[in-house]
Amino acid sequence: MSAANPRLDLTVTHPKVRFWQTLFFRRKIVPWLFVLPILLINVSVVLGPAISSVYYSMTEWSGVGEARFIGLDNFRRLLLEDRSFRVAFRNNLLWLGIFLTLPMAMALTAASLLAPIKRGALFYRLTLFLPYVLPSVITASIWRNLMHPDRGVGAQLSEWGISGFDRAFLGDPKTVLPAIAFVDNWHWWGFLMVLFLASMQNISQDLYEAARLDGANRWQEFRDVTIPGIRPTLVFMVLMTAIWSFLTFDYVWILTQGGPAGSSEVLASLVVKNAIQRFEAGYASAIGLTMSVFVGIIISIFVLLRRRGWEI
Repeated sequence: MSAANPRLDLTVTHPKVRFWQTLFFRRKIVPWLFVLPILLINVSVVLGPAISSVYYSMTEWSGVGEARFIGLDNFRRLLLEDRSFRVAFRNNLLWLGIFLTLPMAMALTAASLLAPIKRGALFYRLTLFLPYVLPSVITASIWRNLMHPDRGVGAQLSEWGISGFDRAFLGDPKTVLPAIAFVDNWHWWGFLMVLFLASMQNISQDLYEAARLDGANRWQEFRDVTIPGIRPTLVFMVLMTAIWSFLTFDYVWILTQGGPAGSSEVLASLVVKNAIQRFEAGYASAIGLTMSVFVGIIISIFVLLRRRGWEI
């Protein structure tokens, strides 16, 4: 049959059909084969635990043994009864306010001052970026000693007649959170500065020359040329800073572990205490899921603004 009528022979593939099949395989199948190992790893270590945390957040579970399903009781407890959760959430909001203002202002100012510098520019960048690459344990240990009321910088200033700094900043409920934020900002703002500086150097110098011809001063150049030129980087770092502000943990835990009396407690440290120290892994899962909701709200706001036409 196939010899008599070649057009009905299904075993013969036309060269054009073979070409398109090969092209489809290379463009649609091969990329997924390369991504598949990473995708499987992410599914196993990210998606799996994320789904299980949703279940465990609705259980009473110590972390070992069988979990007892209790519905939304954990969420009722953390929203209506747990004062430590409200304090931790308030501290995270304060942390968010601090890191969306002070580090951003310092980084933008330093980057705008360093942008015109050519000689020794690499030295300045490395010097300001170095604190970011130091491990948080080392940074926290250094600043714990520097802030010590008896042998730190404050004590030395007091001996020189400058009083007011020889106090336990990490032991005072009124100053402990700003003190930890100061230590964290010491390593963070240099990283922001390097990113902003790299973005500023991609702005065409013709724009600055045109602004000067129009009589713009340094502030007007910064406002009308620099900020619009680095807007994508600036908005992205605002987004990442907002997300990391709700996930901050290391410096708080190393320096105070949420003390004194919970005055520096944040949501991440509260999760660790409930899961490991109090053996309430189900309740800790509920707090962790609440943190994810807050982060999702922040991301949703930026997505909504982008869809409305904002250049972000």
